Amino acid sequence: MNLTLFDLDNTLLSSDSDFEWAQFLITKGVLDREVHEAKNQTFYDEYKAGVLDIHAFLQFQLAPLARHPRAELDAWHAEFMATRILPQISGAARALVDQHLAAGDLCAIVTATNSFVTGPICREFGIPHLVATIPAHQDGQFTGAPRGTPAFREGKIERVEAWLESLGLWWGAFGQSTFYSDSLNDLPLLAKVSLPVAVDPDDTLRTHAGKQGWPILSLRV
Repeated sequence: MNLTLFDLDNTLLSSDSDFEWAQFLITKGVLDREVHEAKNQTFYDEYKAGVLDIHAFLQFQLAPLARHPRAELDAWHAEFMATRILPQISGAARALVDQHLAAGDLCAIVTATNSFVTGPICREFGIPHLVATIPAHQDGQFTGAPRGTPAFREGKIERVEAWLESLGLWWGAFGQSTFYSDSLNDLPLLAKVSLPVAVDPDDTLRTHAGKQGWPILSLRV
């Protein structure tokens, strides 16, 4: 059996679901545009530059979840999926996922974006496992804080290994392990697998992949 891991934002999606979720809430008037739009862009720019403070970002990104009941959040997310996410899923991305599922690979999305935002997207692809940053909740209400290690940079390796252990597996249990990603932030996990694949990579990852002889492909809409 092979292990296949997919990054989500700007990899299986042609956009960043974290960024788009905040923009969606701004558009709906849930978040104040003047206060939040500049912060959202700044955090996104820091992420792309590889200098994001993940804990500062999660404080910003998870806070709105704590201010609204889950039923309201779920209704907003359904609209978000229809208007912001589905148009960013290409036929090529679906075909790639289907290819690995049909081959019997153990497949998971591994993403720093929180599981509230990404869970429905993972199900849309038909991928059975999600390793994501977990927003803490109590009595059915989000607290606005993360739980456990964020699935970011080296944290992705820690979280994937914990997930594999929960299944009674480890890296050596697979004939091949593959990770698809666009981002320099994923260099730790890309270096861990036996087949790293750069997907529509940023400039840093493209240069690194070229030097290492890693495959480079595009899944853009």
